[in-house]
Amino acid sequence: MKQLYFILTILITSFSFAQETGTISGKLTDKEFNNEPLPFANVLIKGTSKGTTSDMDGLYIFEDIDVGKYILVYSFVGYETQEIEVEVVANKVTTVNVAMGASSASLDEVVIKTTTRKESEAALLLDQKKAVEIKQSIGAVELSRKGVGDAAAAVSKISGISKQESSSDVYVRGLGDRYQNTTMNGLSLPSTDVNKKNIDLDLFSTDIIENISVSKAYTPSFFGDFAAGNVNINSKEYTGSGFLDVSLGSGVNSNASGENFVRNDGPSFFGYYNRYNNNPFAVVLSHTVDPQNGEDPINMNGTLSGGYSFNFDEDTRLSFFATLGFSNSFEYREGIARDFTNVLKVDYPNVEEYSYSTNTTGMLNLDFKLDEQHSFKYSSLFINSSNDEVGYYGTKGLGFNRDDIASVDPNGLGFFTINGRFNQDMIFVNQLLGTHRFDEGSLVLTWGSGYNKVFSDEPDRRRFSFENYQFALDDDANTNPIFYTNIPFDNQRFFQTIEDNEFSSFLNLKKDVSENFKINIGYNGRRKKRVFNSVRYGYEIIDRDNTPVTDVNNLNDILNVSNISTQPGEGLFNTVVLNPISNEIRNTNVPGLPENTYNGLLSIYAGYTNAEITVGEKWLFVPGVRLEYFEQEIEYDVINIPPNDPKFRFVSETLFLPSLNVKYALNDDSNLRFSFSKTVSVPEFKEVAPFIYEDVTVRYGGNPDLLGGVDGNGPTYSNIFNFDLKYEWFMSPEEILSVAAFAKRIEDPVNRVVAADATGTQRYFRTGEQADVLGIELELRKNLVMKDEDDSLLSFGFNGSYLFTEQDLEDISGTFTTAFNRDTEALEGASNWVFNADLSFRPTFGNYEPRLTLVTSYFSDRIYSIGSGQLGNIVEKSVTGLNFVWNSPINDKLDITLSASNLLNPNISFVREGTGSGDIVISEFKAGVNMGLTLKYKF
Repeated sequence: MKQLYFILTILITSFSFAQETGTISGKLTDKEFNNEPLPFANVLIKGTSKGTTSDMDGLYIFEDIDVGKYILVYSFVGYETQEIEVEVVANKVTTVNVAMGASSASLDEVVIKTTTRKESEAALLLDQKKAVEIKQSIGAVELSRKGVGDAAAAVSKISGISKQESSSDVYVRGLGDRYQNTTMNGLSLPSTDVNKKNIDLDLFSTDIIENISVSKAYTPSFFGDFAAGNVNINSKEYTGSGFLDVSLGSGVNSNASGENFVRNDGPSFFGYYNRYNNNPFAVVLSHTVDPQNGEDPINMNGTLSGGYSFNFDEDTRLSFFATLGFSNSFEYREGIARDFTNVLKVDYPNVEEYSYSTNTTGMLNLDFKLDEQHSFKYSSLFINSSNDEVGYYGTKGLGFNRDDIASVDPNGLGFFTINGRFNQDMIFVNQLLGTHRFDEGSLVLTWGSGYNKVFSDEPDRRRFSFENYQFALDDDANTNPIFYTNIPFDNQRFFQTIEDNEFSSFLNLKKDVSENFKINIGYNGRRKKRVFNSVRYGYEIIDRDNTPVTDVNNLNDILNVSNISTQPGEGLFNTVVLNPISNEIRNTNVPGLPENTYNGLLSIYAGYTNAEITVGEKWLFVPGVRLEYFEQEIEYDVINIPPNDPKFRFVSETLFLPSLNVKYALNDDSNLRFSFSKTVSVPEFKEVAPFIYEDVTVRYGGNPDLLGGVDGNGPTYSNIFNFDLKYEWFMSPEEILSVAAFAKRIEDPVNRVVAADATGTQRYFRTGEQADVLGIELELRKNLVMKDEDDSLLSFGFNGSYLFTEQDLEDISGTFTTAFNRDTEALEGASNWVFNADLSFRPTFGNYEPRLTLVTSYFSDRIYSIGSGQLGNIVEKSVTGLNFVWNSPINDKLDITLSASNLLNPNISFVREGTGSGDIVISEFKAGVNMGLTLKYKF
């Protein structure tokens, strides 16, 4: 009985105490991240073993806590730990909301904080979940894990995006360069390549990238020239007491290793050309033409990064982040190059190319937080990128030229070309941005202004062609090759310069009218000007039959200033220019003026508005509209243009661009999204300017008829109608499954077309009335095996897309003409299938925790240039890539990364279809396997 009484007493007492409990709950926000919810922060009850973490919305809760006073400890790596006393009242909920700010603690905490909050996969998935538009992002953590070294490789890891192997070309949803936009911190970036609309993303090393986002659905804050997507690079920020990182690396390319490398005379090891101040004619007279011996082909890279924060008081802080890096790479390629126009014109079955590339990057970010309401950011970026390439075409004496005039080979073989080319791009980007909050954050003003300057030059390209090269390969000193001299410019020096100046700005005012209604009103604009010119100097060999080339690697003995024919009957050659400095003198042995020039100007001014309307707890509607005015003009003076051409085009248009984004929250972890928009595609300068660039086996140029046709009454831009439907399920902070379907209709599409004439020049045409695009995308990130509740042992990522495109074709007349033997075709640059996958393994051996990642990618065949007449397309063949990365942190300060890229070393091939005898390979080579080792030390 006593035992029963004791048990009943205990139960009653316990029940009584159980009623004397309460609840603590609240929300954690991030003062360093626009007061957004702070997920994954720790909340502990001091002196107990009770603890929890905030969820994806920053919420936390403790239930059934005994009444009394407690001290709650709030912590997040890199943020100021806070202790708050809380009193729990019986049967009541005590709410404690905490805004957490950056810590002035140790360096290690700050570095981890930056990575965890703004660069991690979990933080970016949270941003994707909360976004009002359809977008995907990849951050510095994921880039490091996958061994990604630049922005071009980074965006190719996002679903529906592929990168051309051994090139910086990126395709979003199967659509190429002309359908994309690139920004940094929301401001437009310039193009560095005369043949591209967008800047080369591989110029942006991951040392300056915090994250990259690709928005595939349109919102009115984007410029109206939008179809495939907008790629935005967010530059790195820093908030902390100070740090300094040094990394050094080296590597080799399997093809280049062991080769006796050659480089052009003139460019420096660091990728600079120091003869710009000299007149090109002076360069022709005084500088040699032969390649020189290069360095040992060992790739190197090094980066120095640092940051510091000055805290003036509790709310005022000045932070800076700076980085300076240099990298180079050597590549050696053997392959095939052919020019097949309407017949086989030039054939080089044996090609050797030596390529030396450099990239120098410097960036300075200054972040000034005046108080909780006002902050400013200044970002300055400098990039110098160069490529020094020496190519030998027809090395085994099997080269063929249909127009040869002196070949003694019965099959017309023995044609040989040496091509030396150096390209240097210098980019200066300066941006100033600000954020201002009023009315306790319900009114937010953001603004930005940027100035970009680009120098993109190809100084002193040298190209020399020979016949009877087979004689250089025999042992008979009495037989030698001779110069090929169908025209003087078969042996030439070429100089090209481009200067771009661009101003851009934006202003956005966001007002939270209520919890369920927010409105944005904004403006953005840009003004871009390009100045282009080029000049060639040809070598007119006076008596080539009596000027044998005893050594093709020593042309300096022939093409030097002492051998110029200044008097009749003397000398070996004349220099020839098409545009002499005076019409009153001959065009030989005199300086020349540019033979091709064009000036382009693009101005855009736009206002927009959109609203964020929340209906209930599930629906978010974002209707918007943009009113955009643009002017585009181009003035040109180029050779090979019809004499009656006005040499000038000007258009102006006012665009009305509506959009609607809808998000339906199926539950706390999954969304259903829909998007509709009307956008446009505007021609680029390089598509309009009729200048023809002549490579060894290809010619390409623009078409001014894109701006209204010959009579000015044709289309000046393409209307695009976009539809998107997407389901996304956020299975955990680091896991996602998403499926998307999309459709586009493009009116008056522009494509690159191979002319069916003797030159085979590739130009841009409006090829028909409309093109249709249909596609689906799948993305999966999944932790397969867990080490503990928070860390994965084995994780897997996959994204892929299927794309169907069809456009109608019609014969075109105008300044340039083209015709087709078919009514429909796929879009240029469209791959039916694109896949990317990665498998990451992170074991633990005591304090040693390496990360091993295998990354693969694939894209199927895609049209590089549409064939006209009876000829088929030029097609880029499918490529499968495989990379491996082993990241090995030795301790808290030292990291070692071992990487191997392009492990499968596939053929990079382009074929010409429908040649009458089947497909013919016009370009093929292997890029080689790149292996590297990098050490990074944190001070």
